[in-house]
Amino acid sequence: MRVAVLGGTGPFGRALAARMREAGIDVVVGSRDAERARETALELGCDGRTNAEACADADLVVLAVNADAALGTAQDLRGSIGSTPVLSVASELRFTKGGVQPDPDARSLAERVQGELDAPVVAGLHSLAAASLAGEEPPDEDAFVCGDDEEAKRLVLDLAGHLTSGRALDAGPLASARALEGLTAVIVNLNKRYRGHAGIRVTGLG
Repeated sequence: MRVAVLGGTGPFGRALAARMREAGIDVVVGSRDAERARETALELGCDGRTNAEACADADLVVLAVNADAALGTAQDLRGSIGSTPVLSVASELRFTKGGVQPDPDARSLAERVQGELDAPVVAGLHSLAAASLAGEEPPDEDAFVCGDDEEAKRLVLDLAGHLTSGRALDAGPLASARALEGLTAVIVNLNKRYRGHAGIRVTGLG
Protein backbone atom coordinates (compact mmCIF):
# COMPACT_ATOMS: atom_id res chain seq x y z
CA MET A 1 0.00 0.00 0.00
CA ARG A 2 1.31 3.43 -0.95
CA VAL A 3 0.12 6.26 1.31
CA ALA A 4 0.33 9.95 0.48
CA VAL A 5 0.48 12.20 3.55
CA LEU A 6 -0.69 15.66 2.51
CA GLY A 7 0.67 18.21 4.93
CA GLY A 8 3.44 15.77 5.70
CA THR A 9 5.85 18.51 6.78
CA GLY A 10 3.66 19.56 9.74
CA PRO A 11 4.01 18.03 13.22
CA PHE A 12 1.28 15.39 12.92
CA GLY A 13 1.90 14.58 9.26
CA ARG A 14 5.61 14.22 9.85
CA ALA A 15 5.15 11.97 12.91
CA LEU A 16 2.59 9.87 11.01
CA ALA A 17 4.86 9.50 7.99
CA ALA A 18 7.80 8.51 10.20
CA ARG A 19 5.76 5.89 12.05
CA MET A 20 4.47 4.44 8.76
CA ARG A 21 7.98 4.36 7.35
CA GLU A 22 9.19 2.43 10.40
CA ALA A 23 6.31 -0.01 9.91
CA GLY A 24 7.50 -0.73 6.37
CA ILE A 25 4.67 1.15 4.64
CA ASP A 26 5.42 2.88 1.33
CA VAL A 27 4.84 6.55 2.12
CA VAL A 28 5.20 9.79 0.18
CA VAL A 29 5.30 13.15 1.96
CA GLY A 30 3.23 15.87 0.31
CA SER A 31 3.38 19.63 0.78
CA ARG A 32 2.33 22.80 -1.02
CA ASP A 33 6.06 23.56 -1.10
CA ALA A 34 7.95 20.97 -3.17
CA GLU A 35 11.30 21.84 -1.57
CA ARG A 36 9.96 21.41 1.96
CA ALA A 37 8.47 18.07 0.94
CA ARG A 38 11.81 16.88 -0.43
CA GLU A 39 13.74 18.04 2.65
CA THR A 40 11.37 16.28 5.04
CA ALA A 41 11.28 13.15 2.90
CA LEU A 42 15.08 13.04 2.82
CA GLU A 43 15.17 13.10 6.63
CA LEU A 44 12.55 10.36 6.87
CA GLY A 45 13.97 8.19 4.09
CA CYS A 46 10.94 8.31 1.82
CA ASP A 47 9.62 10.15 -1.24
CA GLY A 48 8.61 13.83 -1.22
CA ARG A 49 6.43 15.71 -3.72
CA THR A 50 3.88 18.46 -3.97
CA ASN A 51 0.47 17.53 -2.59
CA ALA A 52 -0.98 17.10 -6.07
CA GLU A 53 1.92 14.93 -7.25
CA ALA A 54 1.76 12.82 -4.07
CA CYS A 55 -1.82 11.83 -4.88
CA ALA A 56 -0.95 10.54 -8.35
CA ASP A 57 -0.14 6.90 -7.54
CA ALA A 58 -1.34 6.59 -3.95
CA ASP A 59 -3.67 3.87 -2.68
CA LEU A 60 -4.69 6.07 0.24
CA VAL A 61 -4.47 9.83 0.79
CA VAL A 62 -4.13 11.16 4.34
CA LEU A 63 -5.37 14.73 4.72
CA ALA A 64 -3.02 15.82 7.50
CA VAL A 65 -3.06 19.57 6.87
CA ASN A 66 -4.19 21.96 9.59
CA ALA A 67 -7.93 21.95 10.18
CA ASP A 68 -8.39 25.46 8.81
CA ALA A 69 -6.79 24.38 5.51
CA ALA A 70 -8.54 21.01 5.12
CA LEU A 71 -11.55 22.13 3.09
CA GLY A 72 -9.51 24.37 0.81
CA THR A 73 -6.97 21.62 0.21
CA ALA A 74 -9.73 19.15 -0.60
CA GLN A 75 -11.31 21.59 -3.04
CA ASP A 76 -7.99 22.30 -4.75
CA LEU A 77 -7.01 18.63 -5.04
CA ARG A 78 -10.37 17.13 -6.00
CA GLY A 79 -9.12 16.27 -9.48
CA SER A 80 -5.76 14.96 -8.27
CA ILE A 81 -7.35 12.76 -5.61
CA GLY A 82 -10.02 11.42 -7.94
CA SER A 83 -11.51 8.25 -6.47
CA THR A 84 -8.59 7.45 -4.13
CA PRO A 85 -9.83 6.93 -0.55
CA VAL A 86 -9.05 9.78 1.85
CA LEU A 87 -8.35 9.66 5.57
CA SER A 88 -9.29 12.85 7.43
CA VAL A 89 -7.40 13.24 10.72
CA ALA A 90 -7.94 16.89 11.65
CA SER A 91 -10.32 18.39 14.21
CA GLU A 92 -11.51 21.99 14.27
CA LEU A 93 -11.08 23.31 17.81
CA ARG A 94 -11.81 26.58 19.59
CA PHE A 95 -9.29 27.73 22.17
CA THR A 96 -10.99 29.73 24.94
CA LYS A 97 -10.07 30.93 28.42
CA GLY A 98 -12.19 28.14 29.86
CA GLY A 99 -10.50 25.43 27.81
CA VAL A 100 -10.47 23.84 24.38
CA GLN A 101 -13.89 23.30 22.81
CA PRO A 102 -15.01 21.31 19.74
CA ASP A 103 -16.19 23.16 16.66
CA PRO A 104 -19.89 24.10 16.99
CA ASP A 105 -20.73 23.09 13.40
CA ALA A 106 -23.32 20.30 13.38
CA ARG A 107 -21.29 18.37 10.81
CA SER A 108 -17.79 17.09 11.39
CA LEU A 109 -14.88 18.39 9.39
CA ALA A 110 -14.60 14.95 7.77
CA GLU A 111 -18.22 15.13 6.59
CA ARG A 112 -17.59 18.57 5.08
CA VAL A 113 -14.46 17.25 3.37
CA GLN A 114 -16.56 14.43 1.94
CA GLY A 115 -18.79 17.06 0.34
CA GLU A 116 -15.81 18.44 -1.58
CA LEU A 117 -14.52 15.14 -3.00
CA ASP A 118 -15.57 12.33 -5.31
CA ALA A 119 -13.53 9.88 -3.23
CA PRO A 120 -14.80 8.09 -0.11
CA VAL A 121 -13.67 9.83 3.08
CA VAL A 122 -12.83 7.97 6.27
CA ALA A 123 -12.18 9.74 9.57
CA GLY A 124 -9.78 8.51 12.21
CA LEU A 125 -6.68 8.71 14.42
CA HIS A 126 -8.06 11.76 16.28
CA SER A 127 -7.02 10.40 19.67
CA LEU A 128 -3.40 9.88 18.58
CA ALA A 129 -1.09 12.79 19.31
CA ALA A 130 1.92 13.73 17.20
CA ALA A 131 4.16 13.39 20.27
CA SER A 132 2.90 9.87 20.90
CA LEU A 133 3.40 8.81 17.29
CA ALA A 134 6.89 10.29 17.31
CA GLY A 135 8.01 8.26 20.34
CA GLU A 136 10.51 5.45 20.21
CA GLU A 137 7.76 2.84 20.50
CA PRO A 138 4.28 2.76 18.95
CA PRO A 139 1.74 4.42 21.27
CA ASP A 140 0.07 2.03 23.70
CA GLU A 141 -3.49 3.03 22.85
CA ASP A 142 -6.38 2.22 20.53
CA ALA A 143 -7.11 4.01 17.26
CA PHE A 144 -10.66 4.79 16.13
CA VAL A 145 -11.84 4.84 12.53
CA CYS A 146 -15.25 5.61 11.03
CA GLY A 147 -16.65 5.85 7.50
CA ASP A 148 -19.48 4.89 5.18
CA ASP A 149 -17.44 3.08 2.52
CA GLU A 150 -16.54 -0.36 3.85
CA GLU A 151 -13.58 -0.98 1.55
CA ALA A 152 -12.04 2.42 2.29
CA LYS A 153 -12.58 1.87 6.00
CA ARG A 154 -10.95 -1.55 5.82
CA LEU A 155 -7.89 0.07 4.18
CA VAL A 156 -7.62 2.66 6.95
CA LEU A 157 -8.15 0.10 9.71
CA ASP A 158 -5.27 -1.92 8.26
CA LEU A 159 -3.08 1.18 8.28
CA ALA A 160 -4.11 2.14 11.82
CA GLY A 161 -3.21 -1.33 13.02
CA HIS A 162 0.43 -0.63 12.08
CA LEU A 163 0.58 2.65 14.01
CA THR A 164 -0.14 1.63 17.60
CA SER A 165 0.45 -1.31 19.90
CA GLY A 166 -3.27 -1.19 20.68
CA ARG A 167 -6.19 -1.99 18.40
CA ALA A 168 -7.64 -0.36 15.32
CA LEU A 169 -11.38 -0.13 16.07
CA ASP A 170 -14.29 0.41 13.71
CA ALA A 171 -16.31 3.24 15.26
CA GLY A 172 -19.17 3.11 12.76
CA PRO A 173 -20.38 5.47 10.01
CA LEU A 174 -18.80 8.76 9.00
CA ALA A 175 -21.32 10.62 11.16
CA SER A 176 -19.38 9.24 14.17
CA ALA A 177 -16.57 11.61 13.20
CA ARG A 178 -18.52 14.29 15.07
CA ALA A 179 -17.74 12.44 18.30
CA LEU A 180 -14.19 11.49 17.33
CA GLU A 181 -13.25 15.06 16.41
CA GLY A 182 -14.81 16.33 19.64
CA LEU A 183 -12.72 13.77 21.50
CA THR A 184 -9.63 15.68 20.42
CA ALA A 185 -10.77 18.65 22.50
CA VAL A 186 -11.18 16.38 25.53
CA ILE A 187 -7.68 14.94 25.11
CA VAL A 188 -6.09 18.38 24.65
CA ASN A 189 -7.79 19.60 27.84
CA LEU A 190 -6.58 16.53 29.74
CA ASN A 191 -3.03 16.99 28.50
CA LYS A 192 -3.00 20.67 29.46
CA ARG A 193 -4.47 20.09 32.91
CA TYR A 194 -2.37 17.05 33.82
CA ARG A 195 0.68 17.85 31.69
CA GLY A 196 0.67 14.47 30.02
CA HIS A 197 0.16 12.68 26.73
CA ALA A 198 -3.26 11.10 27.09
CA GLY A 199 -4.34 8.16 24.99
CA ILE A 200 -7.42 5.93 25.01
CA ARG A 201 -7.91 2.21 25.54
CA VAL A 202 -11.38 0.69 25.26
CA THR A 203 -12.26 -2.12 27.66
CA GLY A 204 -14.90 -4.81 27.46
CA LEU A 205 -14.56 -5.68 23.79
CA GLY A 206 -14.08 -9.28 22.69
